[in-house]
Amino acid sequence: MSTRADIPTEQLRALVAVVDFGSFTKAAQFLGLSQPAVSVQIKRLQELLEVELFDKGGAGVRLTRQGELVVNYARRMLAINDQLLHLVKPIHPIQALRFGIPSDLVESMLPGALITLRKQFPAIKFHIRQDVSENLLRDLRQGELDLVVALTLTEPALEARHYWREEVVWVSAADAAPDRSRPVPLVAYTDNCIYARLASSTLNRAGLDYEIVFTGTGIVSLAAAVSAGLGYLVLARRVVPAELAICDGALPHLPDLICGVYLRDGPESEVLGRVADEMASLIRPPVLPASP
Repeated sequence: MSTRADIPTEQLRALVAVVDFGSFTKAAQFLGLSQPAVSVQIKRLQELLEVELFDKGGAGVRLTRQGELVVNYARRMLAINDQLLHLVKPIHPIQALRFGIPSDLVESMLPGALITLRKQFPAIKFHIRQDVSENLLRDLRQGELDLVVALTLTEPALEARHYWREEVVWVSAADAAPDRSRPVPLVAYTDNCIYARLASSTLNRAGLDYEIVFTGTGIVSLAAAVSAGLGYLVLARRVVPAELAICDGALPHLPDLICGVYLRDGPESEVLGRVADEMASLIRPPVLPASP
C-alpha cells in the first residue's frame, strides 16, 4: 500500500510569505512567528517534497526552478483553501472596494475609468491605492486589496482575469543623448521595481553598464528628474508625459511587459469580476485594425 503525504498549509504559507517579502525575518513578522520557526517550516516542506526550494548560491531570496513551480502551486492551493473557508460564511454585498493601480497609470488612465466605474457601480465606494506593481500583487495575495492592475515581466503573476501586452520605451529629456563612455544613468521608482529590472536586464544583455541615479515615489518626481537630464526612464509608451522624449533607437530595444487585472478570491468574486471586466475594457489599449 502506498503512503500518501499531505502538505500542511502552514508550510505553504511560510513559503509564499518568504517569497513575497523577500526575507525570512519579514515573513516571520507577518506570520506572527519567530524567524527560526519559519526556517523550520521551509525545511520540513523541502524534506516532504524532496527538493531544494531556494538557490543557496545566490544573493537574497531566490527560488530554484523547482521552487518556482512549488510556489505557483502553493498560491493556487492556498487560494482554494481560503475560498472554501469563505463559502461557509454569510455573503455580504461589497460596500467598499480596495483597488490598487501602478503609480504611472494613475494620472493617465484612472480619472476617466473611475468616473465610469462609479456610474456603473454607484453602491460601491472605491478606495484607491497607488504603488509599484510588486507591492500591489503582494497585498492582493495577503487579502489587503480586492482588485489590482499590475505589470509583470513575462507572464501574469497570478490567474489574471484579463491581461495584455504593454509596449514600453526609454524616455529622456528632449536633448539627451547616451554617453557611451559612461554607465547609462537610470531613473526608477525603486532599485528593484519592474521598470528598473527590465532596464537592467536589457542593458546587461547588450553588454552596457548602468547605474540608478534617482528613485522617486511618483511619476511627477521621476519626470522632473528626467527633464533635468539626470537619466533615462522606462515607461509604457502610452503613459509617457508630453514633456519627455521617447528614445527610439538610442538604447537597446525593450521587450513588452504584461499588464493584468487581478482580483482576490472570495464570496463577492462575482461582483469583483464585473468591476474587473469593466476596468479592463476601459484601460486596455485599443486593438488596431490589421494592415491591408
